[in-house]
Formats: sequence, structure tokens, C-alpha cells
Amino acid sequence: IAPRGSQIAATTLTRLCFRAQAFLACAHLLRLPPQAHGACAFRMASSGPGASQRMPDGRAMHRRDAEDDGGKEGIMSLAQGVVHWKPPSEALQAVQAACLEPDSHSYCADDGLPSLREALKAKVAAENGLANSEVMVTSGSNQAYTNVAISLLDAQDSAILFAPFYFNHAMALQMTGCEVVHGKVLDDLTPDITWLEQRLKDKSLPPIKMVTLVNPGNPTGVMIPQALLQKASELCKEAGAWLVCDNAYEYFAYEDEGAPPHSCVEGDHVINTFSFSKAYGMMGWRVGYLAYPPAIRGQLLKAQDTIPICPPVLSQKLALAVLKGGRKWVQEQVSTLKPNKELMLNTLRSTLGEGSVRGGTGAIYLMAKLPNSCPDDTAVVEWLCAQHKVAVIPGSACGYEGFIRVCYSNLQEDKCKDACARLGAGLSRIVSGEVSFPKKS
Repeated sequence: IAPRGSQIAATTLTRLCFRAQAFLACAHLLRLPPQAHGACAFRMASSGPGASQRMPDGRAMHRRDAEDDGGKEGIMSLAQGVVHWKPPSEALQAVQAACLEPDSHSYCADDGLPSLREALKAKVAAENGLANSEVMVTSGSNQAYTNVAISLLDAQDSAILFAPFYFNHAMALQMTGCEVVHGKVLDDLTPDITWLEQRLKDKSLPPIKMVTLVNPGNPTGVMIPQALLQKASELCKEAGAWLVCDNAYEYFAYEDEGAPPHSCVEGDHVINTFSFSKAYGMMGWRVGYLAYPPAIRGQLLKAQDTIPICPPVLSQKLALAVLKGGRKWVQEQVSTLKPNKELMLNTLRSTLGEGSVRGGTGAIYLMAKLPNSCPDDTAVVEWLCAQHKVAVIPGSACGYEGFIRVCYSNLQEDKCKDACARLGAGLSRIVSGEVSFPKKS
């Protein structure tokens, strides 16, 4: 594995940071309302050098979600992927006491507290079947994925993301300067394994260095069946490609509804990333981890030491405390999402039609196809924010134009009813033809 240091990657990162700083400064000076931030980010991302490869960060559409009655502008968010619960009270009490421990305010080992790493190795072996993987704790699973990208990829490499993809994955790959190849999906949004096999074996095209699967999917809300996951692993191994599986929503599985269970695969070519954020309501604590083949530990440590040095110690102590409740506690919280999910499904199906909705077999998202009269999904999202005070994510932020992504976990049931009513009212006006949207310029 070649050490990183690509001039192209460094230049790309500098450009992205500059553009982000410039936008934030402009937003402050112009005092843009929150719902405008995402629209400007989309337009900035689609202009300038290299724009055809740059994907927008859809999360910027609205950052104020479950904190109050929809944020300072009165907008209720079905956009950002968060949950409405907080960590277990016993764990929070334990971390309060840990604040007084001297080592909570110091560095730890680059790859995390030994006690947490050992607990996680036991967890991935028992629950995920990953008996031969080493574990690294990171500042959220996004940083875990970034560590992997900059450790394994160079500017001349090619990596596959299946569209619709998670926009943070796209941005992480773009920072390496590699070519991002958009994989095809079937109508139900599961990865097209036939396309993957053909692309990996196509000698007329640049070889693929890395393939990413999100299971269950963000933004798709689709659980990947174990057989498909195993087939993808075999194809990657045969082609000499890395397979990276993002398991951030592993506990958001709906087997009682007939959906497949969550599963993992392991191998010398497979890396799995995980998160504490959604399952345990620890979004702001920033703790994730990755399970990886021991042979690449040195490369990952280079990235880890360069970016955070180590994950926050106090956050890791909370992570260790929440593991005591484990899967059982999380599943109890996930079960409370059923009314929200039903509300959302009914809203989308009653306005956009029965066949419009995808997902619902995993994670916390649904995707819905907009009418053909709405060629610009970003314009639709801006209009919903401005006219009906509800925020969703445009499919184009995920490389899937003509759709919207909605999240059903970030509001408690009573607020979710209000948000669904707003969304339903807006979509009904669109479907009736009362509102029209021009094509993208």
C-alpha cells in the first residue's frame, strides 16, 4: 500500500476548504436563512473547476432538527439523519463522573482506549461474525471512512459508489483525487451485482481499487441481503479490489416486517465501519470505529495520527458505558420508530402514488420519486422549505435526480405528524399541478 501524499489530493482538499470558508462567510454577511444554505451549497458545488466531479453536501439544507419546534425559522426537518433519543441515562451518569478523571482530558492511544477496543473486538466477533479483524476507534464513522479512503487510494485509482450514494462518502473519495465510478442499482435500490461483476472484469476500463456498500443504505433505506453481500465480497476478492462496508445503521433492521437481517462479511480485502451516533443517540459525541485486516494497521495509523491524533477520550468512555445496554437497549428505541415510519409511508404513498416509495427495509430513510413535472428536485426542496416549512433532502445530492430522501427518526411522533402534514400539503399541491418547476438551467 503506497503511503499517501498526492499533490492532487492536497490541492483538492485545499480547494474544498477554501470554498466552504468562502460560502460560510457569504452566508454570514448576507444573513441567509437556514433553508437557503443548502441551495447555495448545491450551486457552488456545481460551478467552478472540476465541478462535474464534485457532489453537494445535502445535510446543509437544515441543521436545526429535533432541538426545538423546528428551528429558528420554524422549519421542521425530515432531512438530517439523526435520532430523537439521547444515550442511556446510566451511561450519561457514568460519563459525568468520568469528567473528573485526569486521563479524560489527555491523549490516549491513536486507535482508541484499549478497554473500548477490546470491548468492540468482542462485539464484532459475537454480533457481526468478524473474528479476525482488528479495531480502530475514530471520531465518528465518517472519519473511519475517510481514514480508509486516504490510506488505500491514490489520485490515479478508481472507486465505486452505488448511486444513490451517501454524499459524505463521495466527498471523502473526491479529496483523494480518485475517479468516482457511479454503480447501478435495481429498481428496489439494491446494488446491481451483475453490473458490478461486469465492471470489475472489464479490462478495457481502469481497474477498480475500492467498492463501497452501505448496509443498510443511506440514503436508500434498503437492507442488503446476505447472499448479495457475500457475492460482492467474492467478486472484489477475485478482482483484487477492496470492499468497504458501512454498517452505521446495523441495528435499524426490520425483520418483524419481513425485511432481511443485517449481516457482515470478512476477509483480507474487506473493511467494515460502524457508528455509535444513530443507535445510541450519540451524534454530537463523535465516536465510530472500523474493523479491518491487521495488515493495513500501519497505513490507517498514519491517517489517524494526522487527523484527530486520537478520538476524544470522554466520548470513548461514554461509548464503553453504552455498550452495557448494547443491542437490546437500541432495539427498544428503534421499535418506537414504527408509528413515524407508517406516517411517512402513508404521506408519500397518498400523495405521490403507491409505486413512488423505495426503502423501508433498513436504516431510517425512505426515498420517493417526484412527478415527472419536477425535473429539478433541488428546486422542489427549496420550495417545500419556503412555502411549507418542512425540509427534506433532494435526490440529486446523492447522485439520484428526481427523488427526495426523508428521515423518519429525527422527530418524536407528535412532531412527526406535524411535519408529515406539511410535507403532504406541499406534495399535494405539486401533484395537482398547482405548482410547476422549470427545468434546470
